[in-house]
Amino acid sequence: MRCEVPRRVLPPRQEPAATFTQFVVKLHSRCNFGCPDCYVYEHRDRGWADEPRVMSPAVMGRLSARIAEHVRRHTPERVQVVLHGGEPLLAGRAAVERFAVRLRADCRDLGTAIDLLVQTNASLLDRDFLDVFLRHDITVGVSLDGTPASHDRQRPDRAGRGTYDEVARGLALLRLPRYRRLYGGLLCVVDAVADPVETYEALLAHEPPRLDLLLPHATWQFPPPRPHGTAAAPYGSWLAAVFDRWFDAPRRETSVRLFDSLLDLHLGGTSSSEVWGPYGADVVVIQPSGLIEYNDILKTVSAEAARSVLHIAAHDFDRAAADPGFAAERAGPDGLCGQCRSCPVVRVCGGGLRAHRHHPANGFDNPSCYCADLRFLIDHVRARVTDGVTALRERLSPARTSSRPPSPPPHETKPGE
Repeated sequence: MRCEVPRRVLPPRQEPAATFTQFVVKLHSRCNFGCPDCYVYEHRDRGWADEPRVMSPAVMGRLSARIAEHVRRHTPERVQVVLHGGEPLLAGRAAVERFAVRLRADCRDLGTAIDLLVQTNASLLDRDFLDVFLRHDITVGVSLDGTPASHDRQRPDRAGRGTYDEVARGLALLRLPRYRRLYGGLLCVVDAVADPVETYEALLAHEPPRLDLLLPHATWQFPPPRPHGTAAAPYGSWLAAVFDRWFDAPRRETSVRLFDSLLDLHLGGTSSSEVWGPYGADVVVIQPSGLIEYNDILKTVSAEAARSVLHIAAHDFDRAAADPGFAAERAGPDGLCGQCRSCPVVRVCGGGLRAHRHHPANGFDNPSCYCADLRFLIDHVRARVTDGVTALRERLSPARTSSRPPSPPPHETKPGE
């Protein structure tokens, strides 16, 4: 959804116990960037304005105890806790360290790996922050939108100025040998007017161990921008161009989660991306006030779509998991419209992100507003994989092998020698 470490894949629905394994902690409710299409600040929901700017020590302590309680009860193999915002580094080093110390102490000896991450725009990243992350084993994911021109267009600061140079400076620090192990990867929102291969290669220049490509959050009521004169599936075509550049590279340059997950599903495996697969999401969001919310990309739907009536002061995460809103996020194929359920690629697509299916006339009972794009990319990747397997079989086929002149046995003297 929002960080660069693959999420845990949900089990099929017949398995017991709804367990959250990704906790998105809104450490700070404001941001120093003014991204024109931010789903938190520029879409339908304005709830951020009612939140305290920084999560208080009391709320941090209660939240950490709730997470530990949930982990102790369900014993998942791994859990992700993602420090998010807004921009989480606006909370300051002391707040980040306070939460990390408490969480590590509460979850000590539970038998579950606790992956603590921060998703940042990197503009405030400095050695002091990185030393805090080193002390508490906090992985750093950075949001960067490709080339300087594309990034500055999509991620200006509050005064409208470009921010690429600030982000690049932070990434240069993160790549230093002392901090390199903290580098989780890059998150890039697709800019359909930018050149796809240039975008990918601009991201590669920052040596990410992995990266992910996200579609701009949109709905049927508020559709994604589609550049004039582009194909019927402009985002699918854009992603397919990046896939070809990535797939055809003579060596593996980086992991691209969107593509790795799609390949895994085509080959019978499971997905580590929210975009693909049939099992839904196991994400819970906690606001600075302690409010428990549904997956926050629902903020692109309406002012109420991500909100619940739950609060960590009164409700544990088992109570949250039983809430109908969270159950809908986990519904998998049963939560899809008839068109999706009968689609031949539903096992791979999974209907796309739930927020992208929304229409005011019938809620989420629709295909994704990116349906054509998702299908284009799925078919493209399947064709590339099929062609690759066919070519390999032809090279290894007995017919081709038998048509070649036989090699002499070892030590056999050839005629005329």
